Order: sequence, then C-alpha cells, then structure tokens
Amino acid sequence: MKFTIKTPAEQDAMRRAGRMAADLLDFIEPHVQPGITTDELDRLCHQHMLEVQKTVPAPLNYRGFPRSICTSVNHVVCHGIPGDKKLKAGDIVNVDVTPITDGWHGDASRTFAVGTVALSTERLINVTYRAMWLGIKQLRPEAHLGDIGAAIQQYVESEHFSVVREYCGHGIGRTFHEDPQVLHYGSPGTGMKLQAGMTITVEPMVNVGKRHVRLLPDGWTVITKDHSLSAQWEHTVLITDTGFEVLTLGAREREQGPPQ
Repeated sequence: MKFTIKTPAEQDAMRRAGRMAADLLDFIEPHVQPGITTDELDRLCHQHMLEVQKTVPAPLNYRGFPRSICTSVNHVVCHGIPGDKKLKAGDIVNVDVTPITDGWHGDASRTFAVGTVALSTERLINVTYRAMWLGIKQLRPEAHLGDIGAAIQQYVESEHFSVVREYCGHGIGRTFHEDPQVLHYGSPGTGMKLQAGMTITVEPMVNVGKRHVRLLPDGWTVITKDHSLSAQWEHTVLITDTGFEVLTLGAREREQGPPQ
C-alpha cells in the first residue's frame, strides 16, 4: 500500500489547498438557486479557481472527466457531469471540488438544498453530514481504517438509510487519489492503522433507499439503482499526533464547530 506521510512543510501546503476547496464551496453556495444549470455552477467555479484563487481544477480532464467540478443531483450518487438541466426548488445537489495549489490537492464536497426541500430530504442531508463527522472523530494515530466505516455505517443504518459501498474516501496529497482507500462501512479494529502526517478524505454517500448503485453509459455518473435520493459530504483531514485536523472547514463550520 502506497501512502505518504507529510512533513510539517507539506502539511502547511495541504492546509492551503484545503482552505482553497472550502473557500470555493463558500463562494458557490449562494449561486445554488432554482433556475441555474449545473453547467453554470461549473463555469463559475472554473472562473473563480483560475482568475481569483490562481488554482487548477483537478477534475478537468482527469481520466477524461470533461468538467472542473462534479455536480450530483437528487438520485445521482457521485461524479455527476455538469450539464444544461436547470435546478428546481426541492432538488438537492452535491458539489464536489478539488483545486490544486502549488501541486497540492484540496478535496471537499457539500450537498446543497435548492430552494425549500421536503423535511425528509433535509433529514437525509443532515444525517449524511453527521455521519461524515462521526467518521472523522475516529481519526487519530493507531486508529484503524475500519473504525471510520463502522461509525458511519452504524449511525446511518440506525437512521434507516443505507451507505454506498462501491465508492470511498482516499489518501490525498500531491496525487489526487492515493492509498489508503477509506471505506464508509466496516468493523472496528480492522484495516490498517493510521499514522500522524497522513491526509485522507472522509466522504460518505448515503441513500434513502437501498445501497445499490449503477454506473451510467457516460462512464462517470453513478446513480441509485432504485432512483432514491442520495447525499454526500466530504472533508480532507490531516492525522495529527493527538487526533485530527480538518483542512477543508468552510466559514460556517469554522465559526460554529462540528456537530455535537
């Protein structure tokens, strides 16, 4: 398994990249309104990265992906390609961004409500957000990868939702995706032990219906097989000597802190 331990200087570089990802999501949030297309969200993010942040969009042309961000609407689980369909009130959309700063990747995503959504939809968003944080709170040196997935799976299933198993978090640094794979299900005390200096993403995908998914013919877009709603949240996290540091906190999270 090939993973990297970041030096103190490299950790600072990852902090800068993580802040860029968080700031980009803060920038795009007010634009997520009924009537906008996901292509327009992509254009706005692309322009902000190149002209304001002076960063590079990692997804663009990554293994052939045609856009600068991923936008996954309603029953799209992940890797949705921005297009010309307009968002409407009641939709949800996950916006996944990865700006590159001085060669380092900051990776984060949020699920946004478009206009007013049903209470059941709001609950899905909130459960997924809390599940991500429950996974993050397992992080410390000598913790096992399985501890992350177990905490997420136990909570999500107790809320009568399901966890997608085919897609997972990952190590990150100078490379977009590196080891280890970070599963969002599993058993505590299993898998490799974490080490200080590792940087990983925790990014659970949670479905209202069953966990099963299907890849569309475009080779990227993943949907729920039963067309039930799906939500996702993602943070990039540094393992520290005493626990963890979330590198992609948005302005609201920096002010309010994680959920209790």
